[in-house]
Amino acid sequence: MGFKLLLLSDPAIPESLTAAAEWPSRLATEMPDIKLFIATSPAEAEDSIADVEAAFGYLPPALFAKATNLRWLASPRAGPDPSFYHQAMVDSDVQVTNVRGIYNDHISAQVMAYLLAFAKGLPSYWAQQREKLWQGGVPTVYLPEMTLLIVGVGGIGAETARLAASFGINVIGVDARRDTPPPGLSELHDPDALTTLLPHADAVVLTVPETPATQGFFDAAKFALMKPSAFFINIGRGATVRLDDLDQALRGGVIAAAALDVFETEPLPRGHPLWEAPGMLITPHVAAAGPYIDERRWQVFVDNCRRFDDGRPLANLVDKANWF
Repeated sequence: MGFKLLLLSDPAIPESLTAAAEWPSRLATEMPDIKLFIATSPAEAEDSIADVEAAFGYLPPALFAKATNLRWLASPRAGPDPSFYHQAMVDSDVQVTNVRGIYNDHISAQVMAYLLAFAKGLPSYWAQQREKLWQGGVPTVYLPEMTLLIVGVGGIGAETARLAASFGINVIGVDARRDTPPPGLSELHDPDALTTLLPHADAVVLTVPETPATQGFFDAAKFALMKPSAFFINIGRGATVRLDDLDQALRGGVIAAAALDVFETEPLPRGHPLWEAPGMLITPHVAAAGPYIDERRWQVFVDNCRRFDDGRPLANLVDKANWF
């Protein structure tokens, strides 16, 4: 059958540049009936946007308004910037897909690295190493006696549960969409139970996407519910955690340690106090880094191209009003 497809690249979105460079030849081989348009800016896309039925990339409101035949928009990312979901798109009949699921193994491995480092006291030993000190006595946590609370048991949360359970950790979770616990999760609760569960957790992993409901989700009130010995990890989206509240929680002994890969402001400003907060481990939004990501993104996209061409339901559909 075939359809008209726009690949819109953007220098600010490396994933779209890779797609524009590598995908046309693959599409020509695997789906030769597709009529492909390539644009390197919204202005360049204006010549074709009225004709295409599908697009890959970010369509700002002015360009989207001209996409009168568009039925499917593919996001290059699992969690694009909130501006991606502008009101005109949310109100439209255009189906939106993302690439959730392609990072599960890489990100869950990063979560376990944080968790094991805290449990075995490695940050304290790293500090001692810098001072050339040889001394033990750093408290550790016996993993089979630990309860891990995963907030958001999607693909990443489920894989983290599986890995953590293999170490003997008791893993519980809250999720707004999942009905049954995945392997490794001993309990699954509705989000309303979060405040009840937080005081019982030895570690909390936050994986939720940024949505209108999760901006500023973890704040001083939630940190106050946690154990003073607890660890906090965020690998979801930076806007879900109030950094100043986290800094105060660490400095006040409200919680014991935290690891963040994502931040309200990125890069984290050099002058932000969180850089020097006690028990703080910072990585610069790299948890998803690893091999095979570009190929996985392609596989999600080409599978949906086939589905779209056949009139079958698309995979990885997004609830546009809630951004995920």
